[in-house]
Amino acid sequence: MSPASAVAPPAAQLRTGVFEVAMAPDPARVAQIRRITVAHMRLWAVPATLAEDVRLVVSELVTNAVEHGHGTVSLRMRHTGSHLHIEVTDANPTPAQLCAAADDDVCGRGLFLVDALSGNWGVSNGGTTTWATFHVPEGGV
Repeated sequence: MSPASAVAPPAAQLRTGVFEVAMAPDPARVAQIRRITVAHMRLWAVPATLAEDVRLVVSELVTNAVEHGHGTVSLRMRHTGSHLHIEVTDANPTPAQLCAAADDDVCGRGLFLVDALSGNWGVSNGGTTTWATFHVPEGGV
């Protein structure tokens, strides 16, 4: 066994996994989370088009938590091979709600994008976690 194969896990193991991070509710953290998300999409060999949708959804959910939440914001991404599941949690028990933004509104479209891009999304019973799931096409990992 070569030293490289002894250190690196098999490629199949790299294509699934869990990533979690907690951060202060600082708007500057959103850009960092986008970069981290892109890195994990590459690590997990997620197809580029899907990875871009996931990056945008993570950005919208984290932005909502930073702007409307309370306390620490947590992101958890889980890749099972066939699905990607995203959860963003903060301490605000008021659930995120999809609303219609007027044409001239500068904000209010985040959950519309989450709804349009993800396979499914929702809010936990306690209201503190907003989640979204994506189907990963077979052979796409």
